[in-house]
Amino acid sequence: MKEKQLHAMNGMAALFLTILEWLLAFGVMIAGGIMMDEGIGFGIPLFVIGLIWVCIGWIPFLGLKILKPQEALVLTVFGKYTGTLRGEGFYCVNPFSVAVNPAAKTQLRQSGDVSSEAKTGVTVNANGTVSVASVDKKISLKIMTLNNNKQKINDCLGNPVEIGIAVIWRVKDTACAVFNVDNYKEFLSLQCDAALRNIVRLYPYDVAQNVDTTGDGEPDEGSLRGSSEIVAARIRDEIQSRVSEAGLEVIEARITYLAYAPEIAAVMLQRQQASAIIDARKMIVDGAVGMVEMALEKLSADGVVVLDDERRAAMVSNLLVVLCGNKDTQPVVNSGSLY
Repeated sequence: MKEKQLHAMNGMAALFLTILEWLLAFGVMIAGGIMMDEGIGFGIPLFVIGLIWVCIGWIPFLGLKILKPQEALVLTVFGKYTGTLRGEGFYCVNPFSVAVNPAAKTQLRQSGDVSSEAKTGVTVNANGTVSVASVDKKISLKIMTLNNNKQKINDCLGNPVEIGIAVIWRVKDTACAVFNVDNYKEFLSLQCDAALRNIVRLYPYDVAQNVDTTGDGEPDEGSLRGSSEIVAARIRDEIQSRVSEAGLEVIEARITYLAYAPEIAAVMLQRQQASAIIDARKMIVDGAVGMVEMALEKLSADGVVVLDDERRAAMVSNLLVVLCGNKDTQPVVNSGSLY
């Protein structure tokens, strides 16, 4: 079902016209009563007509609707969809029109949701009595943010990670949102969870070897931690493909929380520390070897000293110990012969 816009008459004009007709009905009823007292034959019909209108004259007031900016009303008459009222202003529609919004009572972790009292329409007073408040059936057309709960999902390597996303969305087609799904807010929330699981399981938490995240059959360096923009874009596209039928538009999706699950967080931290230590040691060794080569070449070029293979190996060993050690070395001064 597609949305069709309802063109309603000006509410202020309808209000004044209804009040004027009601006052006229009072006048007709009074005039009919006077005619009845004077014995005029038209008195009884006039009095009856005026009385009937006074009794039912409040019905047109039910068709008066007020909309604020970025709000809409989906209206039905006796179960038939008649149109959507959009745009701020004061309107008058069919008094038998009923506003439909199945998500009016739904409260999620998102902007646009108010207190549970206003959504549920039920208030428990201090004395224990229960009062029922009216539920606003207007549909917000504003851009809203849905912040779903964090989920525990296994990445492509089987490591459990916790991830949370924020989805920026809005209602694009009110008729689809109301009639194509049971509750468009809950539908969006569930589809966000499903899309998040489908995308996260394609990526490792950190860069891993021989992992294809793009589906082209070639290993790449995609990861949840390093490719957050790409992952977020794929999540947005996945959610949009799922909620288009509900008349919703997903503007953006962002990863708001990403971490290893608590049961493996300590182990993964040790793994990251070990990887960092290995990388640092590699850099130290590469630098030390270069410095030793430079020292030997400099000594040989300047003719400072001529070393045989055994003394060269001892010198290389000593220099590597000095350059690669974690602590400051204590030199031993040889005051005798070199040999």
